[in-house]
Amino acid sequence: MPSVSSTTAERPAPAGSDTETIGVAIIGAGERGVYYVGSRMAELARETGFRVVCVQDRLEDRATLAARHLDGIYADAGLDHRVRVAPDLEAAVRDPAVDLVLVTTHTNAHLAPVRAAARAGKRVYLDKPISVDLADAEAIVEIEAETGQPIMMGFTRRYERPWIESIGIARTDATGAPRMVLLRSVIPYTRYLQLWHRTNAASGGALNDKGSHHFDVLNWVAGSDAVSVTATGGRSSIFAPDPTAPARCSECDRDCPYRRHETLIDRAEGVGRVPNESWLTATAPQDRNDNCVYLPGSDIDDHAVVTVRYENGLVATLFFTIFGPYAEDQETLEIIGENGRLRMERHSGQIDLVSDHGNRHELLEVAAADNDSSHFGADLELVRTMRRFIGGETPPAGVRDGLASLQIVHAAQKSMAAQGRPVNPRTQDYL
Repeated sequence: MPSVSSTTAERPAPAGSDTETIGVAIIGAGERGVYYVGSRMAELARETGFRVVCVQDRLEDRATLAARHLDGIYADAGLDHRVRVAPDLEAAVRDPAVDLVLVTTHTNAHLAPVRAAARAGKRVYLDKPISVDLADAEAIVEIEAETGQPIMMGFTRRYERPWIESIGIARTDATGAPRMVLLRSVIPYTRYLQLWHRTNAASGGALNDKGSHHFDVLNWVAGSDAVSVTATGGRSSIFAPDPTAPARCSECDRDCPYRRHETLIDRAEGVGRVPNESWLTATAPQDRNDNCVYLPGSDIDDHAVVTVRYENGLVATLFFTIFGPYAEDQETLEIIGENGRLRMERHSGQIDLVSDHGNRHELLEVAAADNDSSHFGADLELVRTMRRFIGGETPPAGVRDGLASLQIVHAAQKSMAAQGRPVNPRTQDYL
């Protein structure tokens, strides 16, 4: 396999200088690792000093094409830098040019690269969710403690301006101490049935992959430990398996509103095309990104209503589904406190704030200036936060937050299976 060594002339300037460069390895060359975080990292290369040294993936062709994609962004920025393909995990994390390792593999494969990177003495960014398995998540928390290498978690709402502003307001007298929270997530993410997320074994399901963000937000608002979780939901009949349907969208000529890369949300989120041809040539369902939503074999849930009770008395509810129409109010956060309430709409970046027991009403515009970038600008802020993380700053979310979120996911799934019976998220026992 041909490879090109990364440019080393830029490495390293004196520690702490504005021109210091920081080498990065990306483990998992998929959409999140390369086409979101990695791309934003390359775009901010001059500002942050980040240089992606290598990418590593179990699919060699995907990694090769991902490296070429990043090369193009560096070239557009006028930087003479080449990204190479690492032959294996150990080669990537032990490369002396690498300072930071991004773990963006499938969720069920997080533990091994985190362990390898931390033991190699590297700082680690771990994309959400922390894991599928609670034992793996607990092991990751232990690895951080044992190695002394901090691990930053990638819950994007922690870096997205409307969420940050909302939680900030909820810490003031404008609302008073939060008592009730409603997070509404009606996002037509049928892609969860079309990508590797389609099995619980790989992703933990939609309630883990997307819901992990939401439960982290509820924990963030509460500032307290969850003590009880109740949930109802499951898999609707909307996506009933159809053995007669073609296996993937590229082989189908049916009239279908869920065709991958052609839906309204795919276009809106910049995935109206296949990232690289490795997704077209892949044959295994877990390696394609256009599986038919009716393809048999998917076992994930597609909707849930989850209520979490916290030690401090706060009650929070997630209203969640991956079906429904494309609309401008796909995610909203409502926080009701002692004195007022706020309702934040993610897509518009507006906060409707009622305070002073209803005597004051304001509409706040809080969208980030780079709102048109991925995750409404959160990925750019994520990369900037990574730079400060390398400099020693504690990130907004760490692996203990990841574990707390996964505990609620598991408790919700257990409660759903028992027709809404309450579950203790810490012990996973029925209450």
